[in-house]
Amino acid sequence: MMKPQLDHVSKLPTLPARPAASHKGMNGRVVIFAGSPGMSGAAVLCARGALRGGAGLVRVCAPSTVQSVIAAAEPCVMTCALMDSPLAELTPDVARQAFELVEWADVVAVGPGLGQSSGATELVSEIIKNSGRPLVVDADGLNALSKISDWWSQRPTADGCGSLIVTPHPGEFERLARGAGLPPLSGESDAARIAAAAAYAERADCVVVLKGHRTVVTDAKRVYVNRSGNPGMATGGMGDVLTGLIAALLGQGLAAFDAAQLGVHCHSAAADALVDAVGPIGYLASEVADAIPTALSLHIC
Repeated sequence: MMKPQLDHVSKLPTLPARPAASHKGMNGRVVIFAGSPGMSGAAVLCARGALRGGAGLVRVCAPSTVQSVIAAAEPCVMTCALMDSPLAELTPDVARQAFELVEWADVVAVGPGLGQSSGATELVSEIIKNSGRPLVVDADGLNALSKISDWWSQRPTADGCGSLIVTPHPGEFERLARGAGLPPLSGESDAARIAAAAAYAERADCVVVLKGHRTVVTDAKRVYVNRSGNPGMATGGMGDVLTGLIAALLGQGLAAFDAAQLGVHCHSAAADALVDAVGPIGYLASEVADAIPTALSLHIC
């Protein structure tokens, strides 16, 4: 399954220092499609990850029923209400609404807490087919991808089409692999996880971030196995923060593999810093987001 020429990467990329005259429009405009009733926190945490990762502007697009909750929880983001049904599920018409929002963005993140309605699946499908922007897909966005046959063949092929990063945990990866006709994970070893992630990256022409202990990042040509992180990260919301962070790094000009690699490292390094400050368990995903700037500062040149 794994290509013989897969290059193991250990050196971390750096984020270029900003010019003194930079302004918010130069530092990445991130649009996040996320949130649903009972899952508004996922959208907030994703937005917090993007803000703490240095994004200049962040707009969260969420069902109208939770827009005000998100806006109140994080005043540093803009919000947009997506059309939803009386049952608070996204409607298929929401896909048409997404186009002008995507046009504004430098980077699009989709999935955290979005729900699994038909409208959510249609939204993800339309973004995949019509957005030339770099995409980060997580959580319910991945659940939607697993239902869309050959989704990678529907991506725009014009020059300048943005790259795509998927960030599954093992359960989400199993569904993605099954949807792509690939074998499931054959074990928890580094070798098994690298092989499976690289096979999917090759099939879908994307960067895979296979989360877990020693998270794997691969584009089917290179692979990075993360060494930082700790068991205290095994709590809700951590992946949402990571999605926002990776999107922010893409928006600041890093290539997809580099953004995923640096995002994974700084996310878990921020969590490692909290072990000393708070304790080995009980720290929150929001606290990890707030610790990202210090972790990221070590990789700016």
